[in-house]
Amino acid sequence: MVTQIFFYIFAFLLIWIAAGVIVTSVDRLAHKLNLSSFAISFFLLGILTSVPEISVGINSLIDKKPEIFVGNLIGGVVVIFLLVIPLLAVFGGGVRLTHQMGRDKLLFALVVIVAPSVFTLDGRISFTEGLFMIFHYAFLVFVIEKRKGLLEQIKDKFIQNKDHIANDFIKILAGVIVVFVASKYVVDTTIYFSNFFHISSFLISLIVVSIGTNLPELSLVVRSLMMRKKEVAFGDYLGSAAANTLIFGAMVLLNKGDVVVPNNFLQTFIFITGGLLLFYIFSRSKNDISREEGLVLLLGYVMFLIFEVI
Repeated sequence: MVTQIFFYIFAFLLIWIAAGVIVTSVDRLAHKLNLSSFAISFFLLGILTSVPEISVGINSLIDKKPEIFVGNLIGGVVVIFLLVIPLLAVFGGGVRLTHQMGRDKLLFALVVIVAPSVFTLDGRISFTEGLFMIFHYAFLVFVIEKRKGLLEQIKDKFIQNKDHIANDFIKILAGVIVVFVASKYVVDTTIYFSNFFHISSFLISLIVVSIGTNLPELSLVVRSLMMRKKEVAFGDYLGSAAANTLIFGAMVLLNKGDVVVPNNFLQTFIFITGGLLLFYIFSRSKNDISREEGLVLLLGYVMFLIFEVI
């Protein structure tokens, strides 16, 4: 047990270091390509920091326990919007949103993010609903990318600066690999510890595993504050939450059948929709999330934990 705890803490340290490498490399890459740190974080970093969720999803399908990926991905939305972003706002003196995403695009992104929770409400997710979630995410990417021309810019400037950019891509890839391996160990060990208490795998995934697979995002809070790169962090959080919908849909398709969630999901759904609604209201009031508003969202996360455990 002592050895497991030691390696558990060591895995946290590895994720911390790897997240720092990824943030630094992505920001440097954005400057080399002359792109918005927010834009490249939303698309690139959002997917890369979702590697642990992909790992958990694949392993849950192998073990024939799809409810684990359901709880993990839905719980991840709660962690990002009621824990991670509020922490960034509280300790960073607020998060400015003026130049990052317009009202309509932010609202559409939140609709995409809440889609898995809507489809889980009846306790069963079908193959068709999985396809719809993938389409939903693809359309979001199209809407954002169409205006910014991000993919075309990346392609053109990558060709022009491929020798300089390759080094950053290698560092990002190395960071992702470390995050994948370390997060897998953290998640497996978390489940192992939790099994002593005989808690359902869905509830464990919703509360505990969702934090474990969002360690890169939690690490980015501190790293981004230290490096004054809140724009990178916020772009990643929205991108990561949206990517959860893509991953959710893909896992439903790979399951080759309906995914059944046995737990009562209504109260979880209320917290998720309520949290996202509060986030949207706060973000549109003064185009930022203030320290005080961050504290309100954090209180929502505490209440979520209390209600789920009880």
